[in-house]
Amino acid sequence: MSVATGLLAAYDSAALCPLPSASDPSFDLRAAFAAADELRRLRIARGEKPLGYKIGFTNRSIWQRYGVHQPIWGPVWGSTAELLDGAAASVSLRGLSQPRLEPEVVFGFASSPRSGMSLVELRGCLEWVAHGLEIVHTHFADWRFTAADTVADFALHGRLRVGPRVPVQGWVSLAEDLAALRVELVCDGHVVDRGQGTVVLDGPLNALRLWVDAMAEHTPGWTIQPGDMVTTGTITDAWPLRPGQTWSTTLSDARLTPLTLRTEA
Repeated sequence: MSVATGLLAAYDSAALCPLPSASDPSFDLRAAFAAADELRRLRIARGEKPLGYKIGFTNRSIWQRYGVHQPIWGPVWGSTAELLDGAAASVSLRGLSQPRLEPEVVFGFASSPRSGMSLVELRGCLEWVAHGLEIVHTHFADWRFTAADTVADFALHGRLRVGPRVPVQGWVSLAEDLAALRVELVCDGHVVDRGQGTVVLDGPLNALRLWVDAMAEHTPGWTIQPGDMVTTGTITDAWPLRPGQTWSTTLSDARLTPLTLRTEA
């Protein structure tokens, strides 16, 4: 059984599995992206539709905690992502393994970017920006892994809920304003964490720019198409989820919509 087929079986059963790096010390990022590419092909072959990408581990404040010190990325899917018309949603935790919640900034592309773009040029490729909540999960025990393990493990993507989209056309200082964005994460009425957009590689738009360049270098077969969405990484730590909770966010920028998420079994 290949790494990809083993992880797909774990995904389908929400089961834990051994670390690829534990059974093969040579398992590195190159091997991990090869496994991720195989997983992408397997999921497309069984009818799943990619809608864009997630970038993970852009928050430098959590690198030491999880032992991963660089960004990772992987696809998001029609089966995992949803664009919300309003500010509230519910989500089932069924099928997720050790789920955690992350508040993020999400972008929608109007045209395909290229590597080496400036922030101004990259902004010109964007259609909208939104606040989103990503549920991440892992099939490795106790959230312990290497960067390569996380790449192979679907880049830890579980679910994505994206709030109302704001056109970037009229946004004068997009990069600066998103870097200054302050987020509070609230669970059942209690603030559990706070963060600011600068922690995400100096701001979500800059994180997106760095990722476009990294994609071109490491996964050139994964193109970024008009209509794709990309979520840029958590602005707080990732917080464990259980059924029956109500999570919400408060945001310092009124142009973005705070979200409320209810978890179900």
